[in-house]
Amino acid sequence: MSTYTEQVGKKLNNLLEKTYDAEKGFTKAADHIEHNVLKTYFRHKAQERFNFGRELKQEIRSFNQDVETGGSLAGATHRAWMDIKSVFSASDEESMLNEAIRGEKAAIEEYEDLLNETSLPMSTKSILQSQKSIINNGLAKINALEDIY
Repeated sequence: MSTYTEQVGKKLNNLLEKTYDAEKGFTKAADHIEHNVLKTYFRHKAQERFNFGRELKQEIRSFNQDVETGGSLAGATHRAWMDIKSVFSASDEESMLNEAIRGEKAAIEEYEDLLNETSLPMSTKSILQSQKSIINNGLAKINALEDIY
């Protein structure tokens, strides 16, 4: 039988921080893009990550673990880099789209790592599988949006 360990709690909190970072990043991308389809896509992804965060927080709390709040320093640094890049880039939208693809691929790897955790409770595994599937589907859509450019 799987049990919720402190190590799982730390990994979930790390994922939660990255989820906050992604939400902020997608919001920032939506704010800097003029293309309506991309703006709508990024706003949708920001809301999706907000919902993921709520699910993860609820799951962490259900196992009496502390929940981390806010985002990571790495995420804040990445968003600052995106701001700088957008000032100097000839194609803001394309570079933000490429960053989003890179971020989504990294998120999938993070989910896969967590899903390989042997002490993962079924409820947690179910949430992670669902969220990973949504990210995978979104990655297919964002790759299609990339073809616009």
